[in-house]
Amino acid sequence: MAEASLFATNYHCDAVARTPSQIATMPRADFLAALRDKPDAGFESYQTHALEVQAQRASIEIMRLRRVSDRLDAWLDLHGEPEKGEWIRDADQIGVSPPALYRELARRR
Repeated sequence: MAEASLFATNYHCDAVARTPSQIATMPRADFLAALRDKPDAGFESYQTHALEVQAQRASIEIMRLRRVSDRLDAWLDLHGEPEKGEWIRDADQIGVSPPALYRELARRR
C-alpha cells in the first residue's frame, strides 16, 4: 500500500508483484474517512507501520554488516531459510550479489 501518498499532493509510487496477486483500490477520500470513522482500522494501520519500521531497521542493521556470512546469519536468524528457488531474492534483500550468496551457501555445505 502506498500510505505515504495519502498525505501528499503529488507522490510517485509503483509496485512489483513477484507472485500472482489480487489488487484492490479505494478512492483516497474514502480511505481517509474510514480511518477517521473506524478506530480499529487506524489501530491496524499503526500496527502495520510499526512492523514495517521494525523490518526496515532490521534490514539496515543487516546491511551494515561487512561480511556476506554475517549478513546471511542475521537474515536467517530473522526469517529462517527460504523455500527452494527463493535464495536469489534474498540476496537482494541482504545487499549481496547472487553469486556471492551462492558461494557462501556452498561454503557452508
